[in-house]
Amino acid sequence: MLALRFLRLSVLVGALIALLGLVVPAQAQGNMGQALGVCVLRDTGEMNPAELIRHPERFDCRTPQYRLGPGSFWVISRDIEQRSRMSNPLSVRFASLWQRGIALHILYADGRMATQRTDARGITPWIQLGAVAEMPLARREARVVRLLWHVEGSANMRGVMLGPRLVTGAESQQANIALTALYAGFGGLCLALFVYNLALWGALRHRFQLFYCVMALGLLGYVFSSSGALAWAFPDIANNDRLRLNYLLLGFTGASALIFARSFFEEQVFAGWLGRFVYVVAGALLGVGLLVFCFAPLNVQIVDAAFSSVFLMLGAVVAPMLWRAWRVRSNYLWLFAIGWGAPILTSLMRTLANFHVLQWSFWLDNSTLLSMALEALMSSLAIAYRIKLLRDERDDAIASEVMARRLADTDPLTGLLNRRAFLAQAIGRPGEQQLLIADIDHFKRVNETLGHDGGDEVLRLLARTLRHSAPLGALVARLGGEEFAILAPVDAGVEPEQLLARLRTTRMPFDLKVTASIGACTGPLTSDIDWKTLYRGADIALFEAKSAGRDRARSAHREAA
Repeated sequence: MLALRFLRLSVLVGALIALLGLVVPAQAQGNMGQALGVCVLRDTGEMNPAELIRHPERFDCRTPQYRLGPGSFWVISRDIEQRSRMSNPLSVRFASLWQRGIALHILYADGRMATQRTDARGITPWIQLGAVAEMPLARREARVVRLLWHVEGSANMRGVMLGPRLVTGAESQQANIALTALYAGFGGLCLALFVYNLALWGALRHRFQLFYCVMALGLLGYVFSSSGALAWAFPDIANNDRLRLNYLLLGFTGASALIFARSFFEEQVFAGWLGRFVYVVAGALLGVGLLVFCFAPLNVQIVDAAFSSVFLMLGAVVAPMLWRAWRVRSNYLWLFAIGWGAPILTSLMRTLANFHVLQWSFWLDNSTLLSMALEALMSSLAIAYRIKLLRDERDDAIASEVMARRLADTDPLTGLLNRRAFLAQAIGRPGEQQLLIADIDHFKRVNETLGHDGGDEVLRLLARTLRHSAPLGALVARLGGEEFAILAPVDAGVEPEQLLARLRTTRMPFDLKVTASIGACTGPLTSDIDWKTLYRGADIALFEAKSAGRDRARSAHREAA
C-alpha cells in the first residue's frame, strides 16, 4: 500500500505540471495580454505583403500548421483594433521556432504599413526570457488593424507561428520579472546543489556524487540556453544555433541523469541486461543530441524526429528500473520515484506534443524546468538519505570492529584483559612500573568444594576486587587459570597488604574462605626483555609467599630476577 501511495504521488505531481501546460493554452507570458488567432498561407514567391495583409480571406485558418510541411509562409493575425502609443506601447510575443528569418508587417487604420525584419541572427535580437520573441509595434495614433508575418525557411515541426499574443509594455515587463525569478531560482538551485555535492564528493569520494554534479551542470546549461538568457549573453549568436545547443544540452542532461541513477542505486538493481540497457539509452541520448547539433542545418525535421524517438526510450528504461528497485527492496526507491515521476511524465508528454498527439503550449514546452527542479531537490534528498545510510553502515562496522577487538582482548569469564592484550599494552610503558601477580591459594580444592561453576564465580569475584582496587590507568589482567596481574606506575602503585585485606573481606559463594598469595616486583618495562625480567621477579616473590604459608605478599628485587 505504501508503494502504491508513493507511485500515485509521483504521477500526480507530474500530471499537475503537465496539465498546467494544457490548461494554459499557448502562452509565452502567462495569462496576460491578448491571444492572437492566426491563419497561414504558403509562400509561392513574388507575393506582395501590402496586398496580402488586406485580404485575410486568402489564408487557411483550419488546417493545423504542421501539416503544411516545411517551407516559407505568410501568417496573418485576426483584427486587433488597438493603438500602440508612448503611454501604452504594444508588442507581439510568439514562440521561438526553427526558421531562417522573419519579417513583421503592421497595418494601421490610416492605411500605412510598418515593417521589421530579422538579420542573419534570426529572432535573437528580440528574444526574451522563456525563449519567446517580442517584436515591438511602431507607436502611432492610428489603430493597429492586423499583423502579417513572412516566415522564411520554417521547419514547421510543431507549427509556423505558435502562441502569438499582444502585450503591453507593463505586461511584458511583468512577464520578464516573473520568468527572471523562475529561471534565477532554478539556476541558483542547480549551482548550489553542484557546489554542495562537489564538496561532499571531495570529502567522501562516492561516485554517484560526482555524476550528480555533472547532471546539475547539464541542467544549469540547459536552463541557460532554453530560457533565452544565452541570446542575451551572446547577442551575435543565431537563434537556430541556440536551438541546436539546446538540443545538445538536453540530451547531455538526460544521459547524465541516467548515469547518475545507475551509480546511485544498489548494484543488484542493474544486474544483467538492465545495466547494459541504461548505458545504451544514455549513449543514445548523448548521441542524438550531438546528431541534432551537427546535422540540424542539413535536415532538422529528420534529426528532430530521431531526438524525440530516443527520448521515448526513457520510459522504456525507467519503468523496469523502478520495478527492479521495488523487487530488490531498494532503500532509495520512493524518493527516486517521486523525484523522477514528474520529469519522466513531462518528457513523455513533450515528446507526444512533438509528434502532435498533444497540443503545444508554453508551459508544457517549459515543463522540463519545473519537473527537473523537483527532481534535483528529491535527488539531493535521496543523496542525503544515502549518505545517512552509509554513515549508519560505517558506524555499525566501527562498533562491530570495536566489539570484536574487545572480545579478542578480553577474558570472557572475568572481563579483564587477557594475556595477549595485557602484554600489548604493558610493554613500552614509560617510567618505573610495579607488577603484582596474584594467585588463588588451593584453587583445586575450591573447585572440588564448589564445583566448576562455583570456581568460575570465585574467579569473577576476585577479578572484580582487583579491578576496584587498581588505581586509575592501571592494567588488570587474567594471565591464565587462577593467576592475575596488576601493572601500575610505581608512584601510583597498589599496596599488596591492602589488596590482600580486601580479598579476605570479599564474600565468596557459600561463605567459603578463599585466600590468595601475591608476588611483587618493580622495574622498567620498555621491551620484551624487561617484561621477562619483571615477570620472573614477581613470580619468584609469589613462590616465596606460597612457601611462607600462603595468604601473604612478598616482593623481589629486579636484580635478583
